[in-house]
Amino acid sequence: MTDLVVTLQCPDRPGIVHAITGGIVEAAGNIVELQQFTSPDTGQFFLRVQVEGPDVETLQFAIRRAAGPYDAGFEVHDAQRPTRTLVLASKAGHCLNDLLFRRRSGELPIEVVSIMANHDVLRSMAEFYEAPFTHLPVDASTKKAFEDEVRRTVVERDIELVVLARYMQILSPELCSFLAGRAINIHHSFLPGFKGANPYRQAHTRGVKLIGATAHFVTSDLDEGPIIEQNVVRVDHSMDVAKLMRKGQAQESQTLAEAVRLFAEHRVLPDGDRTVIFR
Repeated sequence: MTDLVVTLQCPDRPGIVHAITGGIVEAAGNIVELQQFTSPDTGQFFLRVQVEGPDVETLQFAIRRAAGPYDAGFEVHDAQRPTRTLVLASKAGHCLNDLLFRRRSGELPIEVVSIMANHDVLRSMAEFYEAPFTHLPVDASTKKAFEDEVRRTVVERDIELVVLARYMQILSPELCSFLAGRAINIHHSFLPGFKGANPYRQAHTRGVKLIGATAHFVTSDLDEGPIIEQNVVRVDHSMDVAKLMRKGQAQESQTLAEAVRLFAEHRVLPDGDRTVIFR
């Protein structure tokens, strides 16, 4: 049986849910999950509906007719098709390993079409998981060529999501704009307090009591894009820098994987500088 997801956004007004659910019924669809939210800050209405029964074209036609009077933007997704994903990486392998393991175990509904890295150290990991790996060094003279290859891959391979799995290069504003709403980054939770090199050592020196991670959409404002997922774990004075780092990296891996899952299941809807998350 076809399993589809409808996501919709429009200015809030009475009758939207009635119209959309009526259209689904007319298309012989069976609603198995429905979540909605009206933002008091923007006045926008958000809807996610999971539907069994009709094919994509039939449901699109029904939703288009029902949503027309409400000036609503909507998408219909095949929930059974994995999200085509490009992963960018550098040297740290904890996030990449976690993503590939969860993908292999069936926990993440993504297809890793390609891994592109500016260092070659993670090639063996990619080969273990049978994931395509490309190494392209990045410096001031080659950064544009790397980003051009990212752009080409996204277009030619029908990439729907780009994941920065501890990719330690700043993307250009042009690439950020090109990937808007479909690129996710992960970083430790110390920002903006502990910037630069060795943030865990800085955190240890200052005696922090909570460490964690933030996953967010990539924008040209470095590490300030709309937040998708966050996690924290308590730490104490008995932990050295290495243990803090291990705990932090575990949070980074878990948080990034959850953000990717939410995106791949079409549960993340942008609301200006924020996100609406239907869990």
